[in-house]
Amino acid sequence: MTLALGRGTGPLRGLRVVEIAGIGPGPHACMLLADLGADVIRIERPGGPVLSLEDPRHDIALRGRPRVTLDLKAPDAVDTVLSLVERADVLVEGGRPGVAERLGIGPDECMARNPRLVYGRITGWGQSGPLAARAGHDLNYTAVAGTLHGLGQDRSKPHFPSNLLGDFGGGSTYLVIGVLAALVERGASGRGQVVDAAIVDGVAHLNAMTSSFLAAGMHTERRGENILDGGLPNYDVYETADGEHMAVGALEPKFFEEFTRLLGIESPKAAPGGAAAPGKLRAEIAARFRERTRDEWSEVFAGSDACVTPVMRLSEAPAHPHVAERGVFVQRDGVTQPAPAPRFSRTTASLSTPPSEPGENTVEALTAWGIDDAESLVASGAAVPAAR
Repeated sequence: MTLALGRGTGPLRGLRVVEIAGIGPGPHACMLLADLGADVIRIERPGGPVLSLEDPRHDIALRGRPRVTLDLKAPDAVDTVLSLVERADVLVEGGRPGVAERLGIGPDECMARNPRLVYGRITGWGQSGPLAARAGHDLNYTAVAGTLHGLGQDRSKPHFPSNLLGDFGGGSTYLVIGVLAALVERGASGRGQVVDAAIVDGVAHLNAMTSSFLAAGMHTERRGENILDGGLPNYDVYETADGEHMAVGALEPKFFEEFTRLLGIESPKAAPGGAAAPGKLRAEIAARFRERTRDEWSEVFAGSDACVTPVMRLSEAPAHPHVAERGVFVQRDGVTQPAPAPRFSRTTASLSTPPSEPGENTVEALTAWGIDDAESLVASGAAVPAAR
């Protein structure tokens, strides 16, 4: 496979990133950096990630960068990482606090080699605090941040959007924001720094609007009774005749009037407001939606400002007319996947290399980054090529 090292087309072209392999938000953050043009080299342990797909070429989060296997128990492998750091702008790692230090690739060691390095750390709990050393997952971080409690419409328990909110919303997104902010600051100071991105911090920050509603007395802390959690019949999801669903977001009066007109029901004088909106209107809306299929209702609301859209399955979404025209999804080697985002007027981002096998690029990538003795590292066992 020919590597597109340093040839990214996005605005981060020329930025060099060392990724110490982890799972979840770390790989997603490095996918985003690679999508935007950064030259990322991924360093993995022998045997690959703890969690991996049976066919690694389906692992979209690993696209856009080579996979190098180093045994970090070997001193030569650790020195190789530090040599890569000397050439890098950014390092990203997602181990528990203290793990990188024990391996000899913590911030002190790395920044002694490269004082301009931005050292990005992504964890669930952060580098400090009573829970910092504890295991956890997306569900735990969103729970402690006060965000999970309000999710869903089920009065008996919260519901959660898989791991989108914590790992990727409050995790990888905030890590990338932090890394880019530190790079901007480095332009003025000439110095790198450590970015402590904690999912619990990011999720709390994402939930700022709910904090505002709570402070203003507009949030009940009871699920299904608030403006954006289904407490209003004009901001909810309704089942259609074929068992599919339509999403209704007609909050503002003018949108609500358009919604009721196209739905074919008598419009109240104003859009419902406040918590615990009348059940009669909700029942009437639900009954009307059950009279036609999702696609039929999509035609009814097409081109309107009623704020009503079909709920698409992931497998269907690429074919939706708007999604298709914008090219939100692309196909690469038979795999449908999201295109790079966001978009830029001059430095357009594009996909480079597809996901590869663990260790497939060990020698080639190390050599491209200026490590002259890659073959000897393989011979000593410090570096491990892909099993053939």
